[in-house]
Amino acid sequence: MDTRHVHYFLAVCKHLHFTKAAQELGISQPTLSQQIRVLEDELGAALFDRIGKKTILTEAGKLLLIYSKKMLEAEHDAKEAIKQLLVGGGGTIRLSVLPSDLDFQLVPLFVRFHEYFPATQLQAISSLTIHEDILENKADLGIGLIRHEDSRLLQIPLRSEPYELIVSRAHPLAEKKQISLQDIKDLPIVMYPRGFLGRELVEKACREQGFQLTTVMETTTASSLLQLTRANIGATIQPQGLLCQSADRHEYVVLPITDYPPIRHLSLIYRSDRFIGTAQKQLTAWLIEYFEQL
Repeated sequence: MDTRHVHYFLAVCKHLHFTKAAQELGISQPTLSQQIRVLEDELGAALFDRIGKKTILTEAGKLLLIYSKKMLEAEHDAKEAIKQLLVGGGGTIRLSVLPSDLDFQLVPLFVRFHEYFPATQLQAISSLTIHEDILENKADLGIGLIRHEDSRLLQIPLRSEPYELIVSRAHPLAEKKQISLQDIKDLPIVMYPRGFLGRELVEKACREQGFQLTTVMETTTASSLLQLTRANIGATIQPQGLLCQSADRHEYVVLPITDYPPIRHLSLIYRSDRFIGTAQKQLTAWLIEYFEQL
């Protein structure tokens, strides 16, 4: 089966519209229709039904959709493996990372990676759906929370770290050394919106203690939350290692939570059936070493 036909097929699956798919592919709609017919003739089955103005997948089309993604993944892996063999580098590594970790913690490691592998492009992607990114081939590696076992994935534990309260030096709690979770009960908090993994972990710990967070402002990046904290809009609750690489970390006071702190368990995640080149193996080793030293 010609992989070009597979790309054409996937484009039609994406849009369920031949004209839009043809525009994305940069070919004419009649050419696309002809190539899909060639693929259908080869397989001996119709892949799409045209019902009025709607295009839908047939049962044969649904089956091909599953296997065509695997075919393209195998093609990608083969090309990457040969490229690694011939030139010892090159290619692209896609790393899916939780937003808070991408903001501060990993940039020094990215610099180190580029120094050793200048020919390899590293794409660091901020995401809330790490496991899904890996399974759907949107990323090669991921740093996310440990979840239930999945035979398709390898999950290497990186670090378990508690969440702590971060306040400005002008905050009323700045003179304290530590706090209890109950001390947060009526505290003005700046935090991620609901749906963010860090927010959900903190909310769960608070609910178990019989209260909810009082958020006065919500943003989607750790850097903006810290700026709001520094301006004394409110305190924020973040993982223990967040401020390690922040240039202005001395402007904040970090207060450990002594009882029932929210804890996150980070893991390095990748597909168990994917080719891993030299650069990705080294990046994996550095990531494990980096989190061990935090």
